[in-house]
Amino acid sequence: MSLKKETPLDIKLHAAAANGDMLTIIQLLNTGRVHIDCKDNENTTPLILATANGHLDVVKLLLDHGAKISASRFTGTTALFFAAQGGFLDIVKLLISRGAIINSLSYDGATPFFVSCQCGYYEIARLLFNNGAVINGKLNDGSSPLFIAAQNGHIKIVHMLLKLGCEVDDRRNDMTTPLWIASQMGHVDIVKILLKYNANVDAERIDGATPLFKACHKGHVTVVEELLKYKPNLNLLQNGESVLHAAIIGGHFQIIKLLLQSGANYRLKNQDGFSALDFAIESKFENIRDYFYRIHKFN
Repeated sequence: MSLKKETPLDIKLHAAAANGDMLTIIQLLNTGRVHIDCKDNENTTPLILATANGHLDVVKLLLDHGAKISASRFTGTTALFFAAQGGFLDIVKLLISRGAIINSLSYDGATPFFVSCQCGYYEIARLLFNNGAVINGKLNDGSSPLFIAAQNGHIKIVHMLLKLGCEVDDRRNDMTTPLWIASQMGHVDIVKILLKYNANVDAERIDGATPLFKACHKGHVTVVEELLKYKPNLNLLQNGESVLHAAIIGGHFQIIKLLLQSGANYRLKNQDGFSALDFAIESKFENIRDYFYRIHKFN
């Protein structure tokens, strides 16, 4: 379906809404020649533009003049979505008070609540929850609000979601858990919280990699230290490697020492028949080669 072509007055109204130009908006609306919900080529209305740019007074003005609060872009994103995404708490409050749809969905499955968690806006997330937001919804790829908050390091939101009863080991379509993604990103404080809520320390992604494997591969020392307190798997994983192999490949000397102190077996061979010792001997990192020469000599 083709959209009605924008008129010059439509374009002016859109620009005024985006820029927070109250006087121009009033003048344009008073002409009676421009529709308050006129749309651009992405189906964006003046209300959505004013909201996305944080212009509270303009949002109120447009709503008072009958702007459609549920209007959405072709992506499914509404004014409330953009208010939540932008962190505009006062606008979120206004839109809710005027009857905005709390759980409206974007094309990829996101809601205003989801995007508030993604961006780290705790007060907005809490407000949306108190007004009926679904907290366990998922994107098309299976990401939950807890997953995305853990990925982005939003500790306060992670804690809130867990207290509200979100499943700590909820998996994305590729079987990745919040603990896995927090470990990969190096968010040690979030790793600590998830583990205290009994997250599965050995939850594997579809390729067989565990949270510890990714932390070792990425070189996140403090995350590795925390995960090791929960007795994770140090043997061969479903991906055919061990966490020690991963640490050696990455050249993460401190992590290698931590793993060996925790009982990792450097003689364990991977799916291709190479041990961690073999990897170390061939390593480009001199300190790793020397270290393994010494420990192998005395064992």
